[in-house]
Amino acid sequence: MKAFEPSSQPAVSAVIVNFNSGPLIVRAVESVLASGLATEVIVSDNGSTDGSLERVAALAAADARVRVLRNGGNLGFARANNLAFAACAGDFLLVLNPDCVLQPGALATVVGVLRDHPEAGMAGCLIENPDGSEQAGCRRTLPTPFASLAFFTRVDRFLPWIAAPKQVNLNREPLPSAPAAVEAISGAFMLIRRQALEEVGGFDEAYFLHCEDLDWCARFGQRGWQILFVPTARAVHFKGTSSQDRPVFVLWHKHRGMARFFRKFQSQRHSLPFNGLVMVGIWGRFALLAGAALLMRLR
Repeated sequence: MKAFEPSSQPAVSAVIVNFNSGPLIVRAVESVLASGLATEVIVSDNGSTDGSLERVAALAAADARVRVLRNGGNLGFARANNLAFAACAGDFLLVLNPDCVLQPGALATVVGVLRDHPEAGMAGCLIENPDGSEQAGCRRTLPTPFASLAFFTRVDRFLPWIAAPKQVNLNREPLPSAPAAVEAISGAFMLIRRQALEEVGGFDEAYFLHCEDLDWCARFGQRGWQILFVPTARAVHFKGTSSQDRPVFVLWHKHRGMARFFRKFQSQRHSLPFNGLVMVGIWGRFALLAGAALLMRLR
């Protein structure tokens, strides 16, 4: 018999997509199991070869609350999550990055907020960098071409009075004292109401890596579901753990995601020439950043 058996149907099903995430994934899983709630953790593994799969399998062998889905290859973040959603039993589903560690009481706090706000379909927490600062992206607006231009050119840093209406990330704004409605939260921590998931559907699998979380937030908003940011719940995100060795690969899919998001939600509002300029800007930025990344690796 396993050391731990689930006592009842889980209140929360946590889904963690793993691809060579290293030892941090063990801390992520354990932080969910230590939440004090009835939980299950489903690790959807995309063909990891760094030993992280074996670490998680050892946890699953000792604790029936942990299960592993072996996808056999890298299916991407969206597809791997969607496969795991089909196996979830909880009333709430948590999408958690493998390098994101919940702080004590965080999960119970966000679950309580969703229970108290039936109009909300999704909630996120305060995501911190390892140094304790708020991580960009855990509360944000949906990006527009103008907001993205302000962000990428750093106008939002040097001329804040110009860029303020166009800000994407809100981490320089004062923290609210209570749960606050936002347009988007980070894919590192997303707690979803099952009813909302059944209505909106899972991630768009045309995204492979990056921007699928923004797409999901936009679709939740389109269906009338509120998205909440909960400042009193905290998690620490050791960002980029599984992507450090593949900078150009990650940049490619990030910019591919940007292009898809723009085409899907915003291109209809603009003229064909403007849309062409946006695409040139996206892929021109990719070329510059990818070239810089390659030069850094050659040094």
